[in-house]
Amino acid sequence: MSGEQGQKLYVGGEWVEPGGGYYEVVNPADESVVGLAPEASRAQVEEAARAAAEAFGPWSRTRPEERAAILDRAADVIQREFEPWAELARAETGAPTGIARGMQVGVGVARFRRYAKGALEPVERGLPPQVTEAGPMGAASVLGALEVRQPVGVVTCITSYNNPWANPAGKVAPALAMGNTVVVKPAPQDPLSVFRMAEALAEAGLPPGVVNVVSGQAVEVGEAAVESPYVDMVSFTGSTGVGQRIAEVCGRSMKRQLMELGGKGAAVVFEDADLDAAVMGIGTTFSFYSGQICTAPTRVVVHRSVYAELVEKLTGYLAFMKVGDPAVKGTVVGPVISAAHRDRVESYVELGRKEGARIAFGGERPVVGEGDRRGKGFYVAPTLLVDCTPDMRVVREEVFGPVVVVVPFDGGEDEAVALANDSDYGLISYVWSGDSARAFRVARRLRAGGVGVNTIGRNMEAPFGGFKRSGVGRDVGSYALHAYSEVQSIVWAG
Repeated sequence: MSGEQGQKLYVGGEWVEPGGGYYEVVNPADESVVGLAPEASRAQVEEAARAAAEAFGPWSRTRPEERAAILDRAADVIQREFEPWAELARAETGAPTGIARGMQVGVGVARFRRYAKGALEPVERGLPPQVTEAGPMGAASVLGALEVRQPVGVVTCITSYNNPWANPAGKVAPALAMGNTVVVKPAPQDPLSVFRMAEALAEAGLPPGVVNVVSGQAVEVGEAAVESPYVDMVSFTGSTGVGQRIAEVCGRSMKRQLMELGGKGAAVVFEDADLDAAVMGIGTTFSFYSGQICTAPTRVVVHRSVYAELVEKLTGYLAFMKVGDPAVKGTVVGPVISAAHRDRVESYVELGRKEGARIAFGGERPVVGEGDRRGKGFYVAPTLLVDCTPDMRVVREEVFGPVVVVVPFDGGEDEAVALANDSDYGLISYVWSGDSARAFRVARRLRAGGVGVNTIGRNMEAPFGGFKRSGVGRDVGSYALHAYSEVQSIVWAG
């Protein structure tokens, strides 16, 4: 729980003082201090992993109905505290009120509910029996077989800053449902919401040590959570560069991995597309978490015959997007997470201009706020870069901000597919076309873990994950239960 000095760590079912003191969590909207977050020591991270390892045996043997009831009760607590916890999420992340409520805390509740049901899904599947002839291995027999899903063990969950509710809930809830125990290392920018999640689980009756939360700005906090010999699996959401370093450490001791990494989603727009629908979908890059989302359609590959019209419509769409304080009604685009990230996004916009792209909209730093708050906050103008070519860095690299680049093509499906696939990333791409057969034909050729056909919507039971450098493994729906389990085979002679 949080005290007068600041938020405490949650280790082994106890709220403990952090070994490294506290640091300030800053509101990206006005640079005020939201609260004090704990800085764990390496020893405390190791203690959290040890507590999870000690809790694993009893927890993994609990009845699925008991795990389901705890997850349901946790969802009840989150729902009860919905308003103050949504306000905290908004303050930590800079997300507009509607996003903080519906897509952060609201999705957190939904994921705990989903995996309460998930705890009751079958974990055993009978396989066809096999008849064997007599031979060197023994007498003739009929061999039965059973596929059993077993929990992996202790899972370190390292979560992203763009959604401190949906992302951790999407890791913790299915991991617990399968009988694993967890060490959560939240993003340093907005960890306070994750401690509220721990409060909900504690109130729901989760046994001590089953979930532990350790935070910190120091790199060694995350390193310790990955390297610990008590940890059997690492689930990470974040940049590809950090994911690669985690994977190298995991490889030394063969820790299991689930990696959701970067994205540079291609939006392929054909000449027969509903351009208004395409603009609405592409426009979510500017409004949804201020572009700080790896699934965004940030790279538009559009047929030359509708290129000018699409650019015109996107520019018009942007003109009505209000940038401002996320607490103010009507705000569509809030700040990015930090001053450093704002500078990074702005540097990419400038780089694109130097590379020859034209800024069709945006490109200047917005001034937000009134009185003493005027000019405060980490705001980036939604920016549209056009006349881009595939070799530009701004086209190839993940910006992770409210920036969209537009690349025209002149030919048919082959050229569009080649341009869309010309990327190190492959998380989610999109196709807009009035010809459904063509749209699905192109979708199957895209090297991406997911493809939206005439929509940016996602089916939350469909597998989620990336090709290439966008990740390893799949989660969401029942696939998350699979991700946090090992498959065991049991064979017997009949």
